[in-house]
Amino acid sequence: MRLYSGSVEQFISATMRNQISDELKQNFFDFYQRNPSRGELGSWQNSLRAISQVFQYSGLHDNGIMLEYQLPGSSRRLDCIVCGRDGNFKENAVIIELKQWQKCENSHGEREVVTWLNGYLRDVLHPSVQVGNYKQYLQDYHSAFMVPGSGINLNACAYLHNYSPEQYDPLFSEKFSMYLQNYPAFVERDVDRLCEFLRNKLSGGDGNDILIKIEESKFRPSKKLMDHLAGVIRGKPEYVLLDEQQVVYDMVISSVRAAMNEGKKTVIIVEGGPGTGKSVIAMNLMAGLSSEHHNTHYATGSRAFTATLREILGERSSFQVRFFNSYSHAQENEVDVIIADEAHRLWHLNQSRFIRKEDRSDIPIVMQIIRAARTSVFFVDDLQIIRPNEVGSAGYIEENAVRSGAIVIRYKLQAQFRCQGSETFVNWIDNTLGISKTENPVWAGSENFDFRIFSSPFELEEAIRNKALAGKKARLTAGFCWNWSDPNDDGTLNEDVEIGSFKRPWNAKPGTKRLARGIPPATLWSYDPNGLNQIGCVYTAQGFEFDYVGVIFGTDLIRNMDTQAWEGHPENSRDTTAKRSRDRFTDFVKNTYRVLLSRGMEGCYVYFMNKDTERFFKSRIEGSF
Repeated sequence: MRLYSGSVEQFISATMRNQISDELKQNFFDFYQRNPSRGELGSWQNSLRAISQVFQYSGLHDNGIMLEYQLPGSSRRLDCIVCGRDGNFKENAVIIELKQWQKCENSHGEREVVTWLNGYLRDVLHPSVQVGNYKQYLQDYHSAFMVPGSGINLNACAYLHNYSPEQYDPLFSEKFSMYLQNYPAFVERDVDRLCEFLRNKLSGGDGNDILIKIEESKFRPSKKLMDHLAGVIRGKPEYVLLDEQQVVYDMVISSVRAAMNEGKKTVIIVEGGPGTGKSVIAMNLMAGLSSEHHNTHYATGSRAFTATLREILGERSSFQVRFFNSYSHAQENEVDVIIADEAHRLWHLNQSRFIRKEDRSDIPIVMQIIRAARTSVFFVDDLQIIRPNEVGSAGYIEENAVRSGAIVIRYKLQAQFRCQGSETFVNWIDNTLGISKTENPVWAGSENFDFRIFSSPFELEEAIRNKALAGKKARLTAGFCWNWSDPNDDGTLNEDVEIGSFKRPWNAKPGTKRLARGIPPATLWSYDPNGLNQIGCVYTAQGFEFDYVGVIFGTDLIRNMDTQAWEGHPENSRDTTAKRSRDRFTDFVKNTYRVLLSRGMEGCYVYFMNKDTERFFKSRIEGSF
């Protein structure tokens, strides 16, 4: 999708007649069914006039141009792509990122600067980094640019037409030298240099045919990129499959091949509790299907899990590692396979205020995924649903799959690969919390899994830190019983979790832009070693596993020893979403603690704020009394 396409001559004419922003506004409304923001309109009016003047001064006329070109699978739009041949008659395209910035400041980030954006100082990607990423994205996923020697040669630059740099300006800091060399940033005084750059790439004209070629070419991951992703995943020992994991993997691969060969839409549902290896199988499927050069996406509902996965696989994976709500504009069978991990976190509709307006839809998210993929694979644990708006049960997914006319295949995982392989511990947690009746009402501790109860949060924290010092991956978590405040002006975190003299911060809020040095963003709390200095909530910890997990069991869930029943206490909870559904609140909090208590591979350490709850747990541990 693009909001404008035509010749450079037409673009210059429309700009001179002050019509270009009106045309973009109308096309924007036709596509998104809403008007663009005032800021976006102002950007079009100012930046497009500036680049139009550059085109005139450069003598570019017989060239093609696209404006506001949306990258498939992303809500991001490229400001401008201009096409033509160079002096050797080679096909070229240049991405131009347009900025109205007037100044910027240094950032602690490796690839960021600080500038005013929407009325606030924010850390943002350096323009050369940003446009360089766009170039890499197109080369990885757009067939017009993939073929070495015969594809369209792609170039990228940024034009900051209002920017007058100072001496030692952060925009030209040494840490950006490689990016500036490959993807130059031109400022207000650089019009001659920008014109020369464009003439070198585009002076041969004949750009309209190249423009048509770009618009008609398909988006698919390149074979080189798919091989890269498969190699990264297969090189990691934590993704080795065992026993029934391998069986389910082989059966899914076989089903995908059959669906591709026979052209039949297929939905596969894989059920399993914590530690049964759902994510391990999902990652291996990503590797195996990519190595067979199937266009495969890995989708989750967790920002933290998605960001961590992108960190592991590299920035180039962003197209294939997605969120559940990324498919509102996808065409039927646009993707070969979508692997939906942690699918119990599916929302019904992507109408949240956190979702860009243009990505919202009245079609259920699960139906968007099923529509977009020839084969969709959902990994589900019904008992990890912890919010009223999470609807992704196995039954809900199957119901929608049948409605879509897809073939439905279901598998169930049983073997436990977390908690030292102790099915007994997970069953005991389910039984003790009253989630389900199991054969293990008593914990005997015979499976070599290290479960301990501590008498203070200080002792709990010390034990977790000692495990980290010994080289183990360890994190401290808690029930959502305290406010989760915004960072201070200096980027430090408030110590929201308070139990007497024990005061510690939550992990950073999702989306926080400016954090003090050494504080990881929420999305990397489980991955960054400095995450040990904050307490994780369930929304950050869900989907991850650690060698050792520490859990502060709060007062939002209490065992009433008189009635011998679990009681949810929403007045002690700060989870505003879970509290909206009072009739289901107790079940949501039970599932929350089930998730936290089952994060450990080797051990789980707990501090109970309520002593009756602690006594109840101890009463179900052999030898505690």
